[in-house]
Amino acid sequence: MARTPWFSRSTERLADADSVAVIGLGRFGSALAIELATSGTEVLGVDVDEEIVQAHNGVLTHVARADSTKDDVLRQLSVPEFDRVVVGIGSDLEASILTTSHLLSYGTGRIWAKAISDAHGQILEQLGVHHVIYPEHDMGKRVAHLVRGSMLDFVEFDDGFVMIKTSPPRKFVGVPLGASDLRPQHDVTVVAIRPLGGRWTYASNESVLAADDTIIVAGEVRKAEAFSRLR
Repeated sequence: MARTPWFSRSTERLADADSVAVIGLGRFGSALAIELATSGTEVLGVDVDEEIVQAHNGVLTHVARADSTKDDVLRQLSVPEFDRVVVGIGSDLEASILTTSHLLSYGTGRIWAKAISDAHGQILEQLGVHHVIYPEHDMGKRVAHLVRGSMLDFVEFDDGFVMIKTSPPRKFVGVPLGASDLRPQHDVTVVAIRPLGGRWTYASNESVLAADDTIIVAGEVRKAEAFSRLR
């Protein structure tokens, strides 16, 4: 029999335009749901574990203890009305796949689903999920880049293109970007600058870097990493 959902708050009008449903409140789902809620997004959190649900009561907009593998339970929670849903279920492969299958059958607009292995991710992709997330794998790659270079942060996009946060090399301090050989020689672009204690601003050819600035640099992975190691 399907588990009867338990709701922490009124479930009327859960699926407003700016709301997100997060199914599975483990470490990944919880961190994501709380971050969304903190930024002002209405969040419905769903998990089968009563203790986890109670821990999120009062933190998320709505939270429910429920079995997301059951179609009637998801409908009771108005999940089909959401156009943004994150499936954070990882360890229970069957629950992840069944839940995701239901969401796809509803025509949910945007689904993000966590995968714990390549095989799990392939199944989700074959089902039709366009946003498959590998939290542990992606974090491992990100940290590896941070360790290998001298970067403060690292974001990778498609086709090996990245944006990194780093400090300016000494040879480019005090020289307008347009008059330096930074881009021709290193094939990267400084896109933003933050002075010490100041705010981010867009970089221009007239921008002059200071030694204690923080900069955002865009380019290919290898070239951006090499640039970050310059001193």
